[in-house]
Amino acid sequence: MKFTHLNKIAIAIILLTQSIVFAQEVIQVDSTGVAKETELILDKKPTNLKDTIVPFKRFKAEGVAAVVGEYVILDSDIDKSYLEFEQTGVSTADISRCQLLGKLMEDKLYIHQARVDSILVSDTEINPQVDQLVEYMVGQLGSEEKVVEYYRKDNITELKNDLLKAKKDIELANRMQAKVVENAEVTPEEVRQFFYNIPEDERPVFSAEVEIAQIVIEPEVTKEAKQAVIDRLNEFRADIVENGASFATKAVLYSKDGAAATGGLLPSFRRGDPYAKEFKDVAFSLLEGEVSEPFETDFGFHILKVDKIKGQEVDVRHIILFPELSQATIDKAKEKVDKIRENIINDSISFGDAARLYSDQKETRNNGGQLVNPSNQDTRFDLTKMDPTLGAQVYNLQEGEVSKVFVDQDRTGKKTFKFLTVTNRYDEHPADFIKDYEKIKELALRQKQINTIEKWQNKKIKDTYISVDKDYKDCEFASNWTKKLK
Repeated sequence: MKFTHLNKIAIAIILLTQSIVFAQEVIQVDSTGVAKETELILDKKPTNLKDTIVPFKRFKAEGVAAVVGEYVILDSDIDKSYLEFEQTGVSTADISRCQLLGKLMEDKLYIHQARVDSILVSDTEINPQVDQLVEYMVGQLGSEEKVVEYYRKDNITELKNDLLKAKKDIELANRMQAKVVENAEVTPEEVRQFFYNIPEDERPVFSAEVEIAQIVIEPEVTKEAKQAVIDRLNEFRADIVENGASFATKAVLYSKDGAAATGGLLPSFRRGDPYAKEFKDVAFSLLEGEVSEPFETDFGFHILKVDKIKGQEVDVRHIILFPELSQATIDKAKEKVDKIRENIINDSISFGDAARLYSDQKETRNNGGQLVNPSNQDTRFDLTKMDPTLGAQVYNLQEGEVSKVFVDQDRTGKKTFKFLTVTNRYDEHPADFIKDYEKIKELALRQKQINTIEKWQNKKIKDTYISVDKDYKDCEFASNWTKKLK
């Protein structure tokens, strides 16, 4: 199926999913005529909301590719975009500098107009994302110092400030774009016209899809195994509290999660962070320097120490351990899952009823084991896009057929047993207006949103100061950035 500006849309999706993007700084010219960097203040209300054509001084800075409002795009920004593609394994063979510049100008236009429309993004909204990203990078590289060195910053505060600016820019652009298309809707007649205006030989072909249910059986963790972990954590705590042993060293030696490499450190921990409620309750109940008693979450057993309290944030360290599963409990779970599967195959019980009665997976058992696609919250899975492991397990199953028993193992080493069935299978087929109405409606809406954005862009381009360097004047932009007479 052909849509307008497919390359442009692909670039937009990829650029918006980059993990680390540094904010473009505004460049102004001082009284000596030398270009200087100034801080980008996104939440400051513009002094003139009516006229968005911002008078702009001439640059003596080299390598300016374009200017949108008061935002400057350098040739080096285009180079960095190429580098980001390459670092994430995306081929740049078919992506031109003109296309990348066009996308960067779109982003700056959204941010510029967001300021004009007084759309605000507060630091408190973005800081948790920054902290999680920094924590992830520390986990990957081993220490804050290595992260700072890798990104060529003077200190971690400078890196966080750059990330904060970048993520605020992305969020502003997203909110501005969402505002532009918020009223875009399609009527049934528009959906019909959209579909029948597509030549029959160009209509989309929808991939094969399946609906899947599963039954999961977990080996039982015995009371003795839980108590053994609690006793071990109590030994660590006593050595730390009574003998002055290092919590961080204990974490490095014994903790079973990724933070072990940094001594169990979780910096700038907030109540809104995506951790278990029990973990957050303990973290914010301790005094500075205090070590918790062992406690349990869905992820394992912990002890926790508060290193520093910083207002609404705390620096915490933790040690997590998991109960050992005996071979006897593993064998018992395997016998149980085999028996349930056998009863389903013998028609002694339906798959759905067995899931409701026996499955240990809380998220699916009440729905008869039915899985939900996390990408769209639908029960259908596209066989060409689904998780490869899950896809391999159901690819050759016929509708109603029961799979063999599979063994899953999570990051903690815990084993679970499961088997699956395909409750419905939908073969690959050309789009049918009746059968695929919802999918066609989604495509029609997407096309209308694209058209709405293009109209909005071209209108705002006319009202905004735009300057494109002569090296890019011959680019065939999707939008009229060079303001050619039409």
